[in-house]
Amino acid sequence: MPIRPTGDKSLPAWLDLPEPRGFRPKRRYRTVWISDIHLGTRGCNAEMLLDFLRSIECETLYLVGDIVDGWRLRKGWYWPDAHNEVVRRVLKLAHRGTHVVLVAGNHDEMLRPYAGMSFGGVEVALEAIHVTADGRRLLITHGDGFDQVVLYARWLAFLGDKAYSLLLRLNVVLNSVRRRFKLPYWSLSAYLKKRVKNAVQFIGAFEDAVAHAARDRQVDGVVCGHIHSAEIRQIGEITYYNDGDWVESCTALVEDHTGAMAIVDWAAENRTAAAAKGAPASTTSETENDIAPEKEPA
Repeated sequence: MPIRPTGDKSLPAWLDLPEPRGFRPKRRYRTVWISDIHLGTRGCNAEMLLDFLRSIECETLYLVGDIVDGWRLRKGWYWPDAHNEVVRRVLKLAHRGTHVVLVAGNHDEMLRPYAGMSFGGVEVALEAIHVTADGRRLLITHGDGFDQVVLYARWLAFLGDKAYSLLLRLNVVLNSVRRRFKLPYWSLSAYLKKRVKNAVQFIGAFEDAVAHAARDRQVDGVVCGHIHSAEIRQIGEITYYNDGDWVESCTALVEDHTGAMAIVDWAAENRTAAAAKGAPASTTSETENDIAPEKEPA
């Protein structure tokens, strides 16, 4: 890759390449939060995430943990081109003025010793405080530290090991079949998780634990990831936000320039757009040959 000198530094030439001309206007946000991408795993919906990142402009981008799955990469290397493109897209955003903050999670815990440092314009942190446009203070944390409160819930034995790995593998198979019939992406594991009673109880307990910690920190709200369940919920005086994931649901949390917050369900938007055009929506890039056992990425 060609390198060009800039001052005392050398930067990849592709950082300054012009954007390809698009046929849709960019969505402009004040802040975007994404988490639980799990680059380095076959469950990662990297192409759908790229589609989202190419569609937005924002002042601040928070990567709220589990961006790279170090746990999985230690067991075997998996890194297709689409995962490279996600990294390049984030670095381009940082290079072009977006304030990018990576709050390390448990799967990318190898980054935690580097908290306070910046790499390619991406700041690494253990947690952060974000002030919204309307003056509210939000604690930004991945959320794995709250597992100890509810760690031994019965459903976690199901979610955390081979059964969940099987569901992720079935997601790949199911969506390869759906693509052949020109059907959009749909997550079997996300569907089942929302309907398993113990999973619902765990998610509620997790949300309450995070909100309690936010009250102790005297903030107005908290943004986290970790449990792969996008949500905006008022818990007492604390507003709980979870930005979801890019393994199952393909969601992000966004703030506009008035401070209003919303969840963007990119998979659902793709399905709606595809139905309107009568064409297949963006899907995961995996094929039947990419099926391999996965550890639960939460």
